[in-house]
Amino acid sequence: MENGSSSGDNKSSPKPIRCKAAVCRKAGEPLVMEEIMVAPPQAYEVRIRIICTTLCHSDVTFWKLQVPPACFPRILGHEAIGIVESVGENVKEVVEGDTVLPTFMPDCGECVDCKSHKSNLCSKFPFKVSPWMPRYENSSRFTDLNGQTLFHFLNVSSFSEYTVLDVANVVKIDSSVPPSRACLLSCGVSTGVGAAWETAKVEQGSTVVIFGLGSIGLAVAEGARLCGASRIIGVDINPAKFQVGQKFGVTEFVNSLTCENKRVNEVINEMTGGGADYCFECVGSSSLVEEAYACCRKGWGKTITLGVDKPGSQICLNSSDVLHQGKILMGSLFGGLKAKTHIPLLLKRYLSNELELDKFVTHEMKFEDINDAFQLLVEGKSIRCVLWMG
Repeated sequence: MENGSSSGDNKSSPKPIRCKAAVCRKAGEPLVMEEIMVAPPQAYEVRIRIICTTLCHSDVTFWKLQVPPACFPRILGHEAIGIVESVGENVKEVVEGDTVLPTFMPDCGECVDCKSHKSNLCSKFPFKVSPWMPRYENSSRFTDLNGQTLFHFLNVSSFSEYTVLDVANVVKIDSSVPPSRACLLSCGVSTGVGAAWETAKVEQGSTVVIFGLGSIGLAVAEGARLCGASRIIGVDINPAKFQVGQKFGVTEFVNSLTCENKRVNEVINEMTGGGADYCFECVGSSSLVEEAYACCRKGWGKTITLGVDKPGSQICLNSSDVLHQGKILMGSLFGGLKAKTHIPLLLKRYLSNELELDKFVTHEMKFEDINDAFQLLVEGKSIRCVLWMG
């Protein structure tokens, strides 16, 4: 591995770095571990050395995807922790040596949305699944050793020993937090916990229904538990998920395959005496969004959708039901959290033993074993697998 700057001269311009990366060259095929070149950061950019990274279902979705916004070859990965190796011009938030979390959601701190408490959707850098750097269209910081461009993923691309991010996608954190736990807040746990805490604002004593007890659904359960929900009902087709869910606060379980001649919403409405206060769709299915909406209590029920469905999928709701029942349906990216404000707060809750991050980590492996980690996630055998670099 080549250093990015000349020895003994910290003020010299950063140089390209040669390092290892797991490259996705074709949809659904094993990632290829190869050496690549990582260019220096440009203005407002930060190059970081990844300490460890984890796998999220969004990585699996785009690994398999064969239609736009899929593109190849690409470096996937968006949940990680790292050390700042070098910074470009005009970067003042972080310096070399800082411990940081990369996040797929920009937080510029300057636009009207980032300054408002009502939204986490940055208007300066609107969220999109782009293969390029946010400020530099058609510009990548990755090439293979033949000079071919390697595309970025979700502003992060953490399946590489080094990566380059915009400063809007970097959060400085306390270096004392264990990396294998802090990295979980880079995406998945923050998304689920935030959806309950910040988007839905789950109240003490309320009833919550979660469709899909994968990693995001379990994080929603953790968030609902922290908010004091009295009933957390998990809905899944895998009965083994209930035992897992109990560790995260799930109190009851519904197997949607064994509801006999009833729809899931009929079962839930009977269980709750008219519907839940909050429903979360964590699978990525438009039909489940409709089912979750039907499970919400009229007058004040909220349905939050978190799952990523196929491109072009549509949700169909009866217009008279929407008018007459007074329920809310809303989406939630990154749990509605502002990365630079809320991630440090979640880390404090972890350090004070409120937020239980340890139970999310089911496996730890070497980075070189990334394809085995993918298989565990695809088979539903892991919640979070931490991959250690170096």
